[in-house]
Amino acid sequence: MTKELEALASLTRIGAMSRRDFLGRASALGVSAAMAGTLLAGKASAQPVKGGVLQMGLGGGESTNSLDPAAALSQVPFHTSRALGETLVDVNPDGSLDFRIAEAVEASPDAKTWTFRIRKGVEFHNGKTVTPDDVLATMKRHSDENTKSGALGVMQGLADMRVDGDNFIVETTTPNADLAYLMSTYQLVIQPNGGMDDPAAGIGTGAYKVTANEPGVRYTFEKFANYWDSSRGHFDGIEMSVINDSTARNAALQSGQVQIINQVDPKVAGLLARAPGLQIKNVSGRGHYVFVMHCDTAPFDNHDLRMALKLAINREEMLEKILMGYGTVGNDIPINKAYPLFDDTIPQRTYDPTAAAEFYKKSGHDGSPIVLKVSEVAFPGAIDAAQLFQQSAAAAGIPLEIERSPGDGYWSEVWNKAPFCASYWGGRPVQDQMYATGYLSTADWNDTRFKNEQFDALLLEARGELDQDKRKQLYRQMADILREDGGLILPMFNDFVEGVSDKVQGWEQNGMWEVMNGLAPSKCWFA
Repeated sequence: MTKELEALASLTRIGAMSRRDFLGRASALGVSAAMAGTLLAGKASAQPVKGGVLQMGLGGGESTNSLDPAAALSQVPFHTSRALGETLVDVNPDGSLDFRIAEAVEASPDAKTWTFRIRKGVEFHNGKTVTPDDVLATMKRHSDENTKSGALGVMQGLADMRVDGDNFIVETTTPNADLAYLMSTYQLVIQPNGGMDDPAAGIGTGAYKVTANEPGVRYTFEKFANYWDSSRGHFDGIEMSVINDSTARNAALQSGQVQIINQVDPKVAGLLARAPGLQIKNVSGRGHYVFVMHCDTAPFDNHDLRMALKLAINREEMLEKILMGYGTVGNDIPINKAYPLFDDTIPQRTYDPTAAAEFYKKSGHDGSPIVLKVSEVAFPGAIDAAQLFQQSAAAAGIPLEIERSPGDGYWSEVWNKAPFCASYWGGRPVQDQMYATGYLSTADWNDTRFKNEQFDALLLEARGELDQDKRKQLYRQMADILREDGGLILPMFNDFVEGVSDKVQGWEQNGMWEVMNGLAPSKCWFA
């Protein structure tokens, strides 16, 4: 009875069960309302324990990785950036803003002028105090047209940036109702002088400072003694080991070598959950597993061939066999119900080998193998997913050839370079940011080479539209264009699935990105 009640209390604390339902179940178990309330309150009010070194086993790291936040494009650089740095604002699990380097934000009535008041007394790891000028320099570096930053797409459309006293002020060319959310983009870590001097120095304002940097192998951090937020940074240190092989990650967790792993393969999640002292944490969100085609490269510059491939994938089978139900079916747009203003009336694209065969014939393709590059680091089960795609395409007479690429170097040598490959997106807080990062014609991370003037114009119009109903209509038009003409094959949205030791306390459900949106090292503690 005690274990059952504790499990129910846990569900209530993460919002999966209402307090009323919890008290009702407790009553059925013969527990008084007062006692049940005490249990619920007692667990919820547990105080963080200081100390210890958190060890993490992470997939998604390469020997080419850098500590420059601008270059963070896969899982391990995301986690290192989150541990050592902070952005102006972050996004809470409920979608509200979490003020970090900025302590307040104010917008003009027309949403064209945004003022961020910079928090005083925040210190960089090198002892320098953060100033509004550091913020300005950071934003200038990421908005330079020659930058390789993944944040370039969301920085475009800014007419002016300046400092006024304690404030960092942004002027946009057109109204932008989501500007504050765009500042949460994880590449926009505030650095001394914006990172202009040494962007890969690993100096930020986060709860932990870097002590060892071995790309593709391991990273170590120690608690930053002068960190400004006493509610975070409970461990003495963090060690992140790059373990790209999923079997090795699982073994490291089970042996106690690490206490948190990412990217648990759904096929083994149930088995891993039965191991003593471990838990599987999963949460739905905006992340999605994809196959991307370059719309400007033959044979994928042919609309009919792209449509043939979109119709030749069996999404339901892939969701069942690859994700084991830890996700939802995709619809060839990077937006789902996790986003505000999502239109759920968009028709669901389904597997249709007959229609796929007709489009393939219409494309005039010569019948030569269509090469799909894939690696185990693209996403959990990526190779199996590619093989399922190959089989379902074969039923439509489409000759897919699977080419396995090494994990090390995949994100730097294959993704965004090969014309057809497997990929993964973690999603973004709002639709504008997702579209601006990956589908705007000028976006550096436009990994499908999708360029559509009407789509671009609608994105800018939606960005400045303050009427939410009209904005939803504009997003619907954009979704229809991308779904019909883009190079994105999106079979499934994934749950974030992680393996966590029972020793780790303070876990919260956060569907913004994996491992509590990268905040587990900052917010959790050891029992």
